[in-house]
Amino acid sequence: MPLEILSIVLPVFILIGIGYIAARVGLVSQTIGEALGQFVFVIAIPALIFKTLSVVEFGDENPWALWATYFCGVAVTWVLASLLIRKGFKREARAGVVGGVSAAFANTVMVGLPLVSTVYGDEGLVPLLIIISVHMPVMTVVISVMMERAAALDGISTPPPLGEMILKIARNLATNPIIIALVCALIWRLSGLSFTPILNDVLSRISSTALPVALLSLGMSMVPYGIRGNILPGLLLSCLKIGVMPAIVFLIGAYVMHLPPLWTAVATLTAACPTGVNAYIFANQYGTGHAMSANSITLTTITAVITSGIWVAIVEAWRVAG
Repeated sequence: MPLEILSIVLPVFILIGIGYIAARVGLVSQTIGEALGQFVFVIAIPALIFKTLSVVEFGDENPWALWATYFCGVAVTWVLASLLIRKGFKREARAGVVGGVSAAFANTVMVGLPLVSTVYGDEGLVPLLIIISVHMPVMTVVISVMMERAAALDGISTPPPLGEMILKIARNLATNPIIIALVCALIWRLSGLSFTPILNDVLSRISSTALPVALLSLGMSMVPYGIRGNILPGLLLSCLKIGVMPAIVFLIGAYVMHLPPLWTAVATLTAACPTGVNAYIFANQYGTGHAMSANSITLTTITAVITSGIWVAIVEAWRVAG
């Protein structure tokens, strides 16, 4: 991997490492990491999303092609991971869903935003934010439905009424700070209003803290996970996450959907992001797959400093050749 690419992506993961070491050695308490994570998720990242989406120019590109590219990668990787866990390791249906989440749910916010911003600047944030705008709603709905169905197949519960499930999902989305920021940005754009100097300054100050604090808080949050039992499933799921999924997204974006080169690069790099902590949250909620989800989060985060750099090198070589 060219040293210049490593020098670009390395600072992102150094910040994660600093956060991890600070929490691991007790320099800061775990509660501080949780508070920083809450600040990032509730205030800083929504401010960054609102500020960026309210004024950015999207051009004439078709977001549907970008969404199709990315979510085809999600779907194929999810199916492969679920089959691997259920058929290969003879696990229950709920574990198959956790395997799918562990291999296909990228950390698009806490890692994707800082990484893409570092590599491609504000221009790269446009396709990433288009992905993020539907990533959380789509993944939340799919995971909730699949988990309820899997729990029923495993005989531990009966699926709730469809209306109740829809209401629960809608309530969760309506109170999600990122979804609120996306909706507010859309309303602001439609209103035709512009930022006053004071509002712009306040948003800029908050937004400037989002990316570095997100990385530090992510590092602090990694302490409870670590490497646990069932290492082989976690290792295989990690390979799907940082190897197979970005490869699928790249091939579809470049040769099927023919996305703009920058959009293909950003979609690929987003797909190459480590597994999101949501995988462990769902595993804990449904009482299965804790070890393999924790291993996937840890392994993909540790190796992402190399694998993300490799993917940047691949897509940049493709862009130059094209």
